[in-house]
Amino acid sequence: MKKWIAAIGSAVALTAAASFYLSSRVLHMRKKEEELIHRREVKAKRLDINKYEQLPKEEVWVDSPFGYQLKAIFVTPHPGGPYMIFCHGVTETKTNSIKYMNLFLARGFNGIIYDHRRHGESGGNTTSYGYYEKDDLQAIVSELIRREGDNVSFGIHGESMGAATTLLYAGTIEDRADFYIADCPFSDFRAQLAHQMKREIKAAPRLLVQLADWAVFMRGRFRLSHISPLEAVKHIQHPVLFIHSEEDDFILPDMTKELYNHKKGPKDIYLARKGTHAQSYNEDPAAYEKAIDLFLEKYYFHKEN
Repeated sequence: MKKWIAAIGSAVALTAAASFYLSSRVLHMRKKEEELIHRREVKAKRLDINKYEQLPKEEVWVDSPFGYQLKAIFVTPHPGGPYMIFCHGVTETKTNSIKYMNLFLARGFNGIIYDHRRHGESGGNTTSYGYYEKDDLQAIVSELIRREGDNVSFGIHGESMGAATTLLYAGTIEDRADFYIADCPFSDFRAQLAHQMKREIKAAPRLLVQLADWAVFMRGRFRLSHISPLEAVKHIQHPVLFIHSEEDDFILPDMTKELYNHKKGPKDIYLARKGTHAQSYNEDPAAYEKAIDLFLEKYYFHKEN
């Protein structure tokens, strides 16, 4: 009897330890240091500090519906013009969004870059891969509308987790933007978690994913099953440009292809030949810009004219 009790106790302890480890990996993924991101972007010449400093801009604190504040920067070289909101990926900050913002500033847009919860200068204690972030994005949109009025025209660009956040916002909260650009999103977070387990521990039994789901719900109060851009994309009416690199082995390009196939109505897709995860622009900026230009001409500027 004592052996059975000891065995059960060991199993419970092991399960508890595994639950804590898995949920910690999800909720508290290690972030990159802001200084490292800054140096990286400057070294790669994707960030020109002098040009950035000369841009007309305002630092804005936006209240999240979850009780913390989001740090945003409104960049406005084109008063009265359309806006682009940029959502960065997990472990990154708004600094990583500047290179994308520059593309749209050159095309007559103003820009809004901001830090997701638990990243950069924003508050929040956990990362939820779009579950809570989509509501924060709505708060940013609401601040833009408050400042510019109900008729303001804007698009949203997201990278990785930011792309998933963008699709979740558009498909489950409000399809408010004129268009969306989703760069290397995952289609379903449980599938993405299973993929990462296979990469790291060479196995992804369903039990581990279920264990992570349970532990995340207990500690973070959200279900992994509710983070499904694949379901959200079915409800998006406005145009979406899907972007992914064929060489991405972190979030597989098949996920973007699946999202594209399930999106009804106006859409385009650009599959870059080179680049690991979130590197499509860095590897071939000219091709990336061309894909954006074709998309904007087809679905945005043509409409405006």
